[in-house]
Amino acid sequence: MSDQVETDTIDAHYDVIIIGAGSGNSIPSPAYDDLSIAIVESGRFGGTCMNVGCIPTKMFVLAADAAQNAREASRLGVHATVDSIDWKQIQDRVFTQRVDAIADGGEAYRRGDETPNITVYDQHGSFVGPRTIRTGQGSAEKVISGDQVIIAAGARPVVPDVVKESGVRYRTNEDIMRLQELPKELIVLGAGFIACEFAHVFSGLGTKVHLVNRSSRLLRKHDADISSRFTEVASTNWDVHPETLVESLEEKSDGRIIAKLSDGTTIEGDELLVATGRTPNGDQMNVASTGVALLPDGRIDVDTHGFTGAEGVWALGDVSSPHQLKHVANHEAKVVFHNVLATVNGDNELRSINHDFVPAAVFSHPQVGAVGMTEDEARDWAASNGTEITIKVQNYGDVAYGWALEDKHGICKLIADKQTGQLLGAHFLGEQAATLVHQCIQMMAFGIDCRDAAANQYWIHPALPEVLENALLGLEF
Repeated sequence: MSDQVETDTIDAHYDVIIIGAGSGNSIPSPAYDDLSIAIVESGRFGGTCMNVGCIPTKMFVLAADAAQNAREASRLGVHATVDSIDWKQIQDRVFTQRVDAIADGGEAYRRGDETPNITVYDQHGSFVGPRTIRTGQGSAEKVISGDQVIIAAGARPVVPDVVKESGVRYRTNEDIMRLQELPKELIVLGAGFIACEFAHVFSGLGTKVHLVNRSSRLLRKHDADISSRFTEVASTNWDVHPETLVESLEEKSDGRIIAKLSDGTTIEGDELLVATGRTPNGDQMNVASTGVALLPDGRIDVDTHGFTGAEGVWALGDVSSPHQLKHVANHEAKVVFHNVLATVNGDNELRSINHDFVPAAVFSHPQVGAVGMTEDEARDWAASNGTEITIKVQNYGDVAYGWALEDKHGICKLIADKQTGQLLGAHFLGEQAATLVHQCIQMMAFGIDCRDAAANQYWIHPALPEVLENALLGLEF
């Protein structure tokens, strides 16, 4: 039986339908006040970033950093201990006082009198025809249509078959932060940024963490020097099992989870966190019925304008982007905001999405910040372009603030084109890494020659950015 609906069964028609209230919720603005808009969101307003991603995780990281710093302060002559961890107070600060209030307020605003042109639908949205969606409000099912549809439906955690088929209780980023109690022992599957951030959160707060990783290095998508150094340091804080798979899982009568690993060991935990990646939600929406195609990796196929190729249908964020990052989704939302409005107004001047020099950070211990090519990528690029690269790895400990930190593992790694002086990649591991990388993002975005950046500005002494100055000066041209 076809899901296609007849025109006379449509309950409401809108100028614009937005599926997803994460970055998609930033699109309605005064410029859209004259348009009728439907927002379809079956979860909480704010999307992944606000509720189960960027914002709450970094607030938990801050608490873990405070505890970790206290334990490590003896290197500075300060002998401190962590007396206790108030898990409920941490959760209350993050969720009750901040996240939940903002998410609830955002939804109330969209449902209220201040945005009379917007209607909220809180059932799951699925296409039943061109720009036609089956959704609903509460228990009331509705079918709505729109002249323009923006798909900003995000992504969801990937759960391996060995976990699903075992029947054991498991957590993902979507519920791990709302545990009733801080676990004494935690098993983490995965070694990407989500796994490594949560491993730090729980380890820093006193939980024994077992991390199971199928590759030899943690954060393996980062530059090899960064991921190798990170793995070395992290392995002193967590029980890391590299090049290992989970062969079986069992949940005991007392709730303890037992994992048998391919390296021959058996580990136990009070909780199991699955952090093995995320997959776009386009496959859950029957997008083919509106003429939208999915790429082999599950992303909705869009052009540089965020247009899907199906009349009136656009997409942005994790559901379509090659970069599952909030700052990228926000950029794409701005582009689609302009392009949808331009289309409605008959303006052909469309803007393009810019995925050049996309930075990323990992708020773990140690912290990581990166932008541009890894060394391996840069060598391949240079070989194909007939040029040479220059590389400098600078230790944090070689500059004054690094001395003050008593830093033993922090590094800044720069990769540049030897002929043009253009920075190709910048990678930081250690204190303030996510902040230090920003000057490199600017250098790359505005085409600043590394030699000019090193010589033609002041560098505050003895601030940590001197590690970048020294790295720039160490590049050979």
